[in-house]
Amino acid sequence: MIRKRVVTRGRVQGVFFRDSTRKEAKAAGVAGWVQNRSDGAVEAVFEGEDEAVEKMLAFVKSGPGHAEVEDLEVFDEDPEGLSGFAVR
Repeated sequence: MIRKRVVTRGRVQGVFFRDSTRKEAKAAGVAGWVQNRSDGAVEAVFEGEDEAVEKMLAFVKSGPGHAEVEDLEVFDEDPEGLSGFAVR
């Protein structure tokens, strides 16, 4: 079990980024959350098996169809045992 916090910058708000991330996380069996930030970025936390979390990182590197990801920061964190995936 691993946990990654990611901050995605670019054209990532108003393009269904959060809902698409929620759907992908549910399909991958990853727990956590995703939210818009006041600075225009999208922040997310992914917890799960290594391969599933890596799949989510690959997804947010490009985002859904209309997103234009310019930068992605990834931070390792200690897992908290989250369940489910929320859009905040």
